[in-house]
Amino acid sequence: MGERAGEHDRPAFYALAPGGWRDWWTLLHPPYTVWHLSYVVIGASLAPDLNLRWLGETMLAFFLAMGLAAHALDELHGRPLATRIPSGALIGLAVVGLAGAVALGLDGMIEVSPWLGIFIGIGAFLVVAYNLELAGGAFHSDLWFALAWGAFPVLTAYFAQAAELSLAAVIAAAACAVLSAAQRALSTPVRRLRRHVVGVHGDLRLDDGTREPIDASALRDAPERALRLLSIAVPLVGLALFVAALAR
Repeated sequence: MGERAGEHDRPAFYALAPGGWRDWWTLLHPPYTVWHLSYVVIGASLAPDLNLRWLGETMLAFFLAMGLAAHALDELHGRPLATRIPSGALIGLAVVGLAGAVALGLDGMIEVSPWLGIFIGIGAFLVVAYNLELAGGAFHSDLWFALAWGAFPVLTAYFAQAAELSLAAVIAAAACAVLSAAQRALSTPVRRLRRHVVGVHGDLRLDDGTREPIDASALRDAPERALRLLSIAVPLVGLALFVAALAR
């Protein structure tokens, strides 16, 4: 048996039917955006003293840079989500999102530490280089995804709280980088199945003589279930650390 995987499938499990406001929902990658914003909460909550203002500004900055600008640039580069959002709107969203994130970072440089400027520069570079696949895609790799979308939010959020880094923050950043690497390992074959594979044929032959047909849905079921569960688990970890930090 086979399945025409590319004809009726959505480009992502959270994607809505194309058109109107639904395109904007899809563009935000809601489960993944919440997942990666949770790394900000994790980093900030590990700091000796949690400042809610700086956590709020850091969360907003990462939402603008990652949730809006990065995803707008990614969609502009090849339309992987097949939205109908005009290119001009995507460019405008990227510019406004990145500018807003930088402005919030400058506020942090003034009131927390001028060394935050390093994080601002790295963050702005990563948003553009990763999503537009600059330098022939050199920065669009599993490693760079893990560092930029996993480790970097943790370190930035911690520094925005403490004006320094700690061993605990580095260890947490490493853990979140591994989580992001796992996300990438699961999502890459799923995206390929949903967006590029047009047919799957074959079956599983079991030791009792029975056969189970294989189609695109069967191949992506396990990794997508894992992604859904992880997109819930990581925010819960962030929430737990946040509650613990408030109780200190």
